[in-house]
Amino acid sequence: MYFVDTHSHLYSEEFSEDISDAIIRAKDSNVNKILLPNIDLLSIEPMIELCKTDNMFSPMLGLHPTSIDNSFEDKLNRIELLLDKVNICAIGEIGIDLYWDRTYINEQIIAFERQVQWAFERDLPLVIHIRKGFDEVFKSLIGLQNKIKGNNHLFKGVFHCFSGDLNQAKKIIELGFMIGIGGVVTFKNSKIAEIVEAIDIDNILLETDSPYLAPIPYRGKRNESSYIPLIAQKISEIKNISLEEVAFHTTKSAEELFSI
Repeated sequence: MYFVDTHSHLYSEEFSEDISDAIIRAKDSNVNKILLPNIDLLSIEPMIELCKTDNMFSPMLGLHPTSIDNSFEDKLNRIELLLDKVNICAIGEIGIDLYWDRTYINEQIIAFERQVQWAFERDLPLVIHIRKGFDEVFKSLIGLQNKIKGNNHLFKGVFHCFSGDLNQAKKIIELGFMIGIGGVVTFKNSKIAEIVEAIDIDNILLETDSPYLAPIPYRGKRNESSYIPLIAQKISEIKNISLEEVAFHTTKSAEELFSI
């Protein structure tokens, strides 16, 4: 039995003092693969350098929506130059984030659609981040789907750290995506538990989004990949299946989606 953490920022400065120990703890927790999403231009080098240390890591490339500003086109151009030079497992993390600020909403949409096109051209999955942006993301995806007619399986990927409702989850699955479930599912009265109960285990991927959103009993502390089994255990309780079944299905789905 082993797990895949499909979303971890283990290369971030929060792990600068104990990265080796964090990796050992992950392996001791049967987390055999950790996928690393990119955020901006500055995160590329530390992410790639970490991947060189152990084959358990797989990198992604993309521009996070909160990194979008007036210079977003230059940032995208520089990332695009690397797409075919780095062995990436996905385009990510990308998306729409209007939680704090709507100043660059149009730029976020343009950047999102361009990066979706990168994934389509290279047959790569998408890792999508959304906060207060479901309507915009759905509109872009459906618009792109209609534009590229004759392809019933245009999209593949995951809506990471899912925070929507059941109708949105069903729409995501209909579009060809999976649902990323992390530590929030362990929180008391979490509505995500209801989503997990309602959807098939084959539509779920495990993630930590470390160093953020640590599961109970570590809520409020730094998150890390070794906590994946805690998330899996909560899912097993919600769906009334064994921990081994959660590990099998989520690992199989991650391996197939990301070709790892």
